[in-house]
Amino acid sequence: MIYTEKLLETLIEDSVQYKDIAIPSKETDKKHLIRSLMNVRMPREASDQLLDLQNDYLQEELLKKGIVTLWEIPTVKEQYGSQFSNADKISLWQGDITRLKVDAVVNAANSQMLGCFVPCHGCIDNAIHSAAGIQLRTECNHIMNQRRIRYGEQYEEPTGTATLTKAYNLPCKYVIHTVGPIVYGELNEELRQELRNCYENVLKCCVENEIKSVAFCCISTGEFHFPNDEAAKIALNTVTDFLKMNDGMERVIFNVFKDSDKEIYQKIFGLN
Repeated sequence: MIYTEKLLETLIEDSVQYKDIAIPSKETDKKHLIRSLMNVRMPREASDQLLDLQNDYLQEELLKKGIVTLWEIPTVKEQYGSQFSNADKISLWQGDITRLKVDAVVNAANSQMLGCFVPCHGCIDNAIHSAAGIQLRTECNHIMNQRRIRYGEQYEEPTGTATLTKAYNLPCKYVIHTVGPIVYGELNEELRQELRNCYENVLKCCVENEIKSVAFCCISTGEFHFPNDEAAKIALNTVTDFLKMNDGMERVIFNVFKDSDKEIYQKIFGLN
């Protein structure tokens, strides 16, 4: 409790807008406030004290959640006896992607590429940045500043690209950020191709950086309104086509959180 309060005190002292906020008494409320202050913090350098306290806190929280290694995740061939193409290289895993100790996890980013600023929002972008720590936003900001120097001040990350960063307090080695398409009305072929580009460019990034295992979230579903069943078909087809042409990848994990998404993937795999 003293440890959590010390981090909160340091975050509040570091804050520009919330220097007068009161520290709550309940431990759950303290943790909620820690994440909220991290979420709204603009990208900038942090003191060594803040980083040390944050890193210790996030590592302790990670141990409580439990780290899941690649070898604890069976392939669909091992788990279901699936004969699906490349079933010995593909896994379907349900749970919190921030627990996975694989080479890289994929973040469904927005075009600003700085993470989600909404306190404790339920999106994957918020979850990954919250578990990685404030260093991730700082690195993303540095990358975007360099791109704005090259492409202009109004630059936003295009849909379908893949950007590699460190993972900081996550158990994986890297985070690969990709901006998925947003569906405002009816689904069309352009949107489908943009989603294919996300998966293909992430896999190309993996090969270029000798990343052997990667966990995909359900890109563009949820907040970006891409239909879940159609997104899953595109994801699987793109990954299997890529694996047929590239033997560098050892494992591709489709990470789902909701039961409904798991059922969609199982149906495509022919498992139910």
